[in-house]
Amino acid sequence: MTNLQEGTPAPDFSMVNQDDAVVSLAALRGERVILYFYPAAMTPGCTTQACDFRDSLAPLQAAGYTVLGVSRDSTEKLRAFRERDGITFDLLSDPDHAVHEAYGAWGEKKNYGKTVVGVVRSTFVIDENGLIEHALINVKATGHVARLRTMLGVGA
Repeated sequence: MTNLQEGTPAPDFSMVNQDDAVVSLAALRGERVILYFYPAAMTPGCTTQACDFRDSLAPLQAAGYTVLGVSRDSTEKLRAFRERDGITFDLLSDPDHAVHEAYGAWGEKKNYGKTVVGVVRSTFVIDENGLIEHALINVKATGHVARLRTMLGVGA
């Protein structure tokens, strides 16, 4: 599992979004990016987190951030998730979890007391130059976006 440190280059990526369009970090150079990894679309915790980002999108965008969610889900499932919950930012598909691994968002974790291998819910804030500004590993779905906004100084 990679441990990205603040100030180090964010691993580049190219993934398809819910509409099968390619989204790459290189194309977002010059913008600040919030890249968050979640286990599975349409599950309770992931829905809570996605809706929190949706509800915070206007102030985050006003502060110059582009929000991108990443899961192993198919583009069809991402499209259904986006439509069902009114998600207004891109959801990216990483079915082979290569980008998850590059960011350290894939590995061993505790799930109901058992050690399993899977998605480690994580959020990365990437600056305009493609450097990691904040690396938040193993975060909770509930309340995470509010804490992130406070950390970034993004008000209502």
